[in-house]
Amino acid sequence: MEPDIAPSSHNQYNIDGRKNTAFPRHAPLANLFDVNTTEPGITAFTVSLEEESKRQQEDPPSTSGPIMTSDTDHRQDGPRPVLSRISASTSEEDVLCPIPPLPHGPDSRYERIGGQTGTSFLQTLIHLLKGNIGTGLLGLPLAVRNAGLVLGPLSLFAMGIIAVHCMNLLAKCSHHLSAKLNKPFLDYGDAVQYGMENVPWLRRHSIWGRQIVNVFLIITQLGFCCVYFVFLSDNVKQVVEASNGTTMNCHRNQTAVTVPSFDSRLYMLCFLPAIILLVFTPNLKYLAPLSLAANLAMCTSLVLIYFFCFTNIPNHINLPKVGHAKDYPLFFGTAIFAFEGIGVVLPLENKMQKPQSFNMVLCLGMGIITFLYISLGTIGYITFGEAIGGSITLNLPNCWMYQIVKLLYCFGIYITFALQFYVPAAILIPPVLSRFSERWELTVDLLIRTALVVFTCVLAILIPQLDLVISLVGSVSSSFLALIFPPLLQILTYHNEGLSPWVIVKNTLISVIGFLGFITGTYISITEIIKRNGRHDNLDVTFFQVQ
Repeated sequence: MEPDIAPSSHNQYNIDGRKNTAFPRHAPLANLFDVNTTEPGITAFTVSLEEESKRQQEDPPSTSGPIMTSDTDHRQDGPRPVLSRISASTSEEDVLCPIPPLPHGPDSRYERIGGQTGTSFLQTLIHLLKGNIGTGLLGLPLAVRNAGLVLGPLSLFAMGIIAVHCMNLLAKCSHHLSAKLNKPFLDYGDAVQYGMENVPWLRRHSIWGRQIVNVFLIITQLGFCCVYFVFLSDNVKQVVEASNGTTMNCHRNQTAVTVPSFDSRLYMLCFLPAIILLVFTPNLKYLAPLSLAANLAMCTSLVLIYFFCFTNIPNHINLPKVGHAKDYPLFFGTAIFAFEGIGVVLPLENKMQKPQSFNMVLCLGMGIITFLYISLGTIGYITFGEAIGGSITLNLPNCWMYQIVKLLYCFGIYITFALQFYVPAAILIPPVLSRFSERWELTVDLLIRTALVVFTCVLAILIPQLDLVISLVGSVSSSFLALIFPPLLQILTYHNEGLSPWVIVKNTLISVIGFLGFITGTYISITEIIKRNGRHDNLDVTFFQVQ
């Protein structure tokens, strides 16, 4: 097998040997789900390092023999892999952060990097819910409108089943490959790369697999950031315009007297400096208190949104059961945007204390998420009908309670921006920093972060329609990560291990559905964006003027 020569985005040292001070040593997504701790995965490494140091003092390591072997410490709570010997030729990175070895055999049951100090069942479930609930949930009522009152919920249910199945495929393939290669952890890109190495005619180009996955991860996460810009500007603009007439009366919008203000794109520019300062945070652990507050704010907002929808269902429901065929690709893009939580699967499984229980966590968590998606999408569409907006928050009455709901959710999205931005930053910045001397690393790091945020802001300004941005991002990148790649990865991973024809047909069908959704969703989204922007330019030629 060819060695992995691609520079990793999460190495402790850059490719030229200098210490990477910008990012900790872990998979890019891992830090997203453990911001309330010091460093993800470090505790288990520290314990192993302390044990190894004591052992080396008693018995210095030999320079011959294998680089690393494993022993098993049998305790009451089960076997736990520990390091028993590190050779003198081991790299400095391996000495500082030793990696627990794995038992041999693809089907071995083992504890990964999380080990005895990993996350529990409940903690992993909470992280899974947090990683899948965001702006996509608020856009689902419009998605149901595009598909129809009956077809929409049924399609969401089917998409939820397929999404969970693809997540299971990714986790299964990563587990199989990591055990087969005796590696403690494979991220999404690693899994695709090593899966391609199973096929002889793809082996020479296996590095392309990792690079393609990283490209789609970057597109997806930066797309999320664009959506956040549009969401923040639309909701804050609505709060500001209704502030003079806002009362305590929450009966729809009858009490609101809106005063037109600036164009929503000017609000994006106002948010730009604050978001740039936010992404300058050197480590996500510093955002832990704000992240906890943001989670509470978003949960409170969701409860109040559900309360309003359930208490304002109309007596007579006369909505189309099936939507127009030309609008269904928009439904697909929005739905797959909401279900695109596949990027959190491998980091969460890796951090679990007992990764063999992850399948149960995944099924339970995604079951709850699918229920929330179907319920809010359906109830929201029934409540507001054809007037539903790109986000259900834009349809809430302009009374103080629901104005506060909008602001609370905006606060949560603002803090979440840093978490989503961390992924592309962790992939793109370290290779660039390796080309500069240590004295310039901080300056270059901040400049790249600023440029990336400005880039997402410019894209949001060019496409200020929230529903179309969500559909476009979902169609372009989320369809590949969530639907197309995982089934193909299973075919590659078990290429020589007797994969049944039924599995191959099933996986091919899922990938084809994802590809058709990508083509049609992207085309319809771009067409609608051009149409709406042309209509907006005809109605308002004063782009940056006060309305």
